[in-house]
Amino acid sequence: MSLENAVAALQKVATGHDRTADVARRRAGPAKLLLLGYLAYTIIGWILLSLPAAHEDVAVSALDNLFIAVSAVSTTGLATVDTATSYTFFGELVVLLLIQFGGLGYMTLGSFTFLAIQAKLNRTQEQTARTAFALPKDVAPAFFIRSVVVFTLATEAIGAGFLYLIFRADGLEDALWSAIFHSVSAFCTAGFSLYPDSFVRFADDVAVNVTIAVLSILGSMGFIIVADAYRRIVGRKSHFGFTSKVIFRMTALLIGGGTLLILVAEPSIGALPPYERLMAAFFQAMTASTTVGFNTLAIGGISDAVLIVMLVLMVIGASPSGTGGGMKTTSFAALIALVRSTLKGRDSIRFFKREVHDTQLNLAATTLCTYLGVLCVALYLLFLTETGIAFDVMTFEAVSALGTVGLSMGATGELSPLGKLIIIVLMLIGRLGVFTFGLALAVPDETREEESDDDLAL
Repeated sequence: MSLENAVAALQKVATGHDRTADVARRRAGPAKLLLLGYLAYTIIGWILLSLPAAHEDVAVSALDNLFIAVSAVSTTGLATVDTATSYTFFGELVVLLLIQFGGLGYMTLGSFTFLAIQAKLNRTQEQTARTAFALPKDVAPAFFIRSVVVFTLATEAIGAGFLYLIFRADGLEDALWSAIFHSVSAFCTAGFSLYPDSFVRFADDVAVNVTIAVLSILGSMGFIIVADAYRRIVGRKSHFGFTSKVIFRMTALLIGGGTLLILVAEPSIGALPPYERLMAAFFQAMTASTTVGFNTLAIGGISDAVLIVMLVLMVIGASPSGTGGGMKTTSFAALIALVRSTLKGRDSIRFFKREVHDTQLNLAATTLCTYLGVLCVALYLLFLTETGIAFDVMTFEAVSALGTVGLSMGATGELSPLGKLIIIVLMLIGRLGVFTFGLALAVPDETREEESDDDLAL
């Protein structure tokens, strides 16, 4: 490399770092607000779940009520007590509302109400919406929030209608309430179920599997796609944006690839008829990738090979601006582009024939490093407090909590009080997002100019 090329490369890196710092400073103030908002939701939910009216005859400790409140707000689904047998209808309703508020995101409903009165958002609300949903510059927060609320309620209502017809035909008790609860839980990728075995009893029910999968995928792919689709329908835009295209393709790739790997590696489904085997493999890949957390197989009995597949899918997680957790598909796509371009010796980093800017690469690398750092610290502490739980089981539990997935190999109910507190912190960090959580703690509140329209949302 010549001296001129070396200097140019250093200047490019420096420029990328400067721009990344601008993005970090701009997001820091709203990040703090989001953290406080989710903590407020959690405290209110904890108080309501602690009321005697929320409990069945089974006594639920204050710590378990806090655990359930955090799990619902973070749309994780991990539970130290059985929701259906521990809580009354009032308690279940509180859990459902926490899931709904957590899935829509802090300030979304408040901003929607504000829009109905004032017709526009103030600057703080706009900045918070952009941070919460990782909005590209060409998506207006006010339009986006309206689209989010309308699409969410409409999709959940349609999903509840389908599930009600299925549950009523199966002769289930409280079919309407069960349909509403599971529709909201699926779309918000929360994974809370009124059945102690999640959806294992519906492993061979095509209608239930398809309905839950469609709701979960729509929620996890993110509301950026909804806004893009609407603008195409009304003629405001002639094509889907770069972020939407990446989300579509990465979601299909991860769920499709995961299904194939589970199909050939999981021995417990080997004796099933071909269509049931495929459906079981698909559902487990879907539930890990979307971070919805429902399961039709007993997770504690899956093979080690499938365990690795599900861990990778849970770490990558869903897409930005959606209801799911994880590192996000767009961050993973940016890292793939970086690795591929580096191995091929290319100067520019491209993905699907579009350049990925240095800012997005820096943010993706920071997200991955922060994610792994938080996970390692949590596992270190968990292995100090939970000496009776196997390494793979505890690792799965921690990844599930940080990714707000909710799948468990059986460790949740065995956690010590300190272990529960560690998982609670992981779920809160996962709902906020590890990068946003880091900004909320580390970066001073300043605002700078927005990203380019062509930037990939992370």
